[in-house]
Amino acid sequence: MTQLVPLPVVVPLLGAALTLILANWPRAQRTVSVVCLATNLVMSVLLLVEAYRHGPVVVQVGGWPAPVGIVLVADQLAALMLVVSSAVTLCVLLYSIGQGRAETSESAPVSIFHPTYLVLAAGITNAFLAGDLFNLFVGFEILLAASFVLITLGGTETRIRTGSTYVVVSLLSSMIFLTAVGLVYAATGTLNLAQLAARLDALPDGVRLGLQLMLLLAFGIKAAVFPVSAWLPDSYPTAPAPVTAVFAGLLTKVGVYAIIRTETLLFPGGQVSGLLMVVAGLTMLVGVLGAVAQSDMKRLFSFTLVSHIGYMIFGVALSTAAGLSGAIFYVVHHITIQTTLFLVAGLVEERAGSTDLRRLGGLARVAPLLAVLFFVPAMNLAGVPPFSGFLGKLGLLQAGVASGGALPWVLVAAGTVTSLLTLYAASRVWNIAFWRAPRLATTEPLVRLPALMVGATAALVVLGLALTLAAGPLFRVTADAAADLRQRTPYVRAVFPDGAP
Repeated sequence: MTQLVPLPVVVPLLGAALTLILANWPRAQRTVSVVCLATNLVMSVLLLVEAYRHGPVVVQVGGWPAPVGIVLVADQLAALMLVVSSAVTLCVLLYSIGQGRAETSESAPVSIFHPTYLVLAAGITNAFLAGDLFNLFVGFEILLAASFVLITLGGTETRIRTGSTYVVVSLLSSMIFLTAVGLVYAATGTLNLAQLAARLDALPDGVRLGLQLMLLLAFGIKAAVFPVSAWLPDSYPTAPAPVTAVFAGLLTKVGVYAIIRTETLLFPGGQVSGLLMVVAGLTMLVGVLGAVAQSDMKRLFSFTLVSHIGYMIFGVALSTAAGLSGAIFYVVHHITIQTTLFLVAGLVEERAGSTDLRRLGGLARVAPLLAVLFFVPAMNLAGVPPFSGFLGKLGLLQAGVASGGALPWVLVAAGTVTSLLTLYAASRVWNIAFWRAPRLATTEPLVRLPALMVGATAALVVLGLALTLAAGPLFRVTADAAADLRQRTPYVRAVFPDGAP
């Protein structure tokens, strides 16, 4: 299985080159893109099965052994992220093809969209598989370079303005990350994650804490945690619906993944647990309060995206096996559900010409299937039983109660309030856009939604329901992944079978 590890990175990059060559053949471009991402999904599933049965799968790129060479590691956490990210990127690609943005629309010229989208997918998978800090940085930069193009597709004034904010914030976080990488190397003489797991423990407490905080700041900006999250609600809603969906579902989760990886492997012990809990609580509450004040579906979903990042940070901050397992489960759930909701917003915009709640109404009557596609993931996001959102939140709240202490209890209360306010925000969208009497936008002549757009969205809705039905096995996988992360030895021994130098 070691031969499969680099392929989720290599296949999209080769596909990007091929689709660029095929710029004048749209049908060939579509075929190549779909085949590449479908292949990634199959390989990711195989890697997850192998990692679950036999432990982390490691490849030394170019045959150079660690720590000299580049190491790619597919443990249970990385493989699980690969599976869900591959499924989401494939569905969003199909949605985009159905919408026509990848073919004829000026907002996504054919010669640009497919290569850029595949490069984005390669950057995401490279970040998940990276076995050293610098390769993690490279993964971030690959996906960010592609995202800079995607978020400004079409070159409209609004997209250029909001895209500029996104670019500036991304470059700032990358500079902080690169500075932290340099300092880590200066302090330890290595950037290999498995080797750093041993060497960082030998550093003075102050130096170690400083490095930890710098990495947390860089990843926190990328993950959009409070107070460095203000850029997200202004940047994401202006992009085309499929671009916004894949950004919301995956880009912030790569930041969360980096926090989980570094906090467990490099900085165990929960030195900054209190700080992370405060950040998690504020992220949940500030985000959801912003959501309930919005009158546009895309901006509302952008604020719920910020809010629910707080649940994941809460699980990491607990520094317990149950908290970490709950955080991983919630990452998988949220990638699927948040992506689905942004795709639904795109369908609403396609059908009614707007996502402004003040112009919408009666969609449940004129588009009942669209109403179902919204209602199911919206209730899932809000945590209504028995959906996976409820199970994930319940797991995190139970972990908070079990850990004891005043601050975890405050976070349990904040998580409960956030869930209730999310339900209020989702119900408000339902009542206004779908249930009340039709408004101008929805009384215009019927617009037939492309079948591929509806099918891709429905596939993600079904995937969200599948997470509920498979919650037991999924929790076993996340529990095993959390146990391996806390022990650290499975990861280190997989990279250095003869013992870490």
